[in-house]
Amino acid sequence: MYKIIDPHIHLFDLISGDYHWLEPSNPPFWPKKALINRNFNEVDLVLNESMTLAGFVHIEAGFDNNKPERELAWLEQHCTTPFKSIAFADICSADFHHHIQTLQQYNSFIGIRHILDDQAAIILAHPNFLANLKLLASLELIFELQCDCSDMAVVAQLSGYLLDVPNLTIIINHCGAIDDNTLNQGLKNGLATLAEHERCFIKCSGWEMRDNNWQPEILAPLVHSIITIFGEHRVMLASNFPVCLFSISYAQIWQQYAQLSGFADKTLEALCFNNASRVYQL
Repeated sequence: MYKIIDPHIHLFDLISGDYHWLEPSNPPFWPKKALINRNFNEVDLVLNESMTLAGFVHIEAGFDNNKPERELAWLEQHCTTPFKSIAFADICSADFHHHIQTLQQYNSFIGIRHILDDQAAIILAHPNFLANLKLLASLELIFELQCDCSDMAVVAQLSGYLLDVPNLTIIINHCGAIDDNTLNQGLKNGLATLAEHERCFIKCSGWEMRDNNWQPEILAPLVHSIITIFGEHRVMLASNFPVCLFSISYAQIWQQYAQLSGFADKTLEALCFNNASRVYQL
């Protein structure tokens, strides 16, 4: 039986939380966004009989970005599966230390995510950015980011910070934002630069964000290329639930991962369980 630790899921409670981003009038303007504009909880994480969910990592989902601790409180009240939380906290905030202190009251808290995307250059240039990264590193907390890793100006800026904070654990979301589910040379160059930092990890997921009709045969060559850059000890496979439902079910995406052609069982165990267990302390 395959044991899974899913390092990238989102759960929603539309009554308790805000989730303004799920409204049709707000970005991201995904064609099928209405499919996920409803409640999701851990009972929806259904795998087939050959797999068991040993744990998951919940990534901030816009529950309440003014008081992100509310999301962690809700999760810890409602989840029974072992899990860790990556919360929202504004990496540019002058009051960052206070926000982190508040989040540290929750047992599941292990780091923060900031979606950089189109604002990456502005955020990275903010005068508080480096100091707040250093705080995360000093507390052994994770920094997760979502940005276009083919933008070499952004990559160079980020890489420079990582030289200043070598003990920071950083995790790149969704393969570094591949455009069309292919790893072009620009993205390979950007990821290779970031992979020079030994504490930089990457999660392979988000295929449906680029193409709702993606086919399973894209996975093996993409994952193999990313392993070539990072080494199999720094790569994790993830679902991006419930966004993955734009294309396939939760059970189906993990079945596709388990059937990746050309990968030894030991490698799949690292990608689907061991690496996430180690990095997120699950």
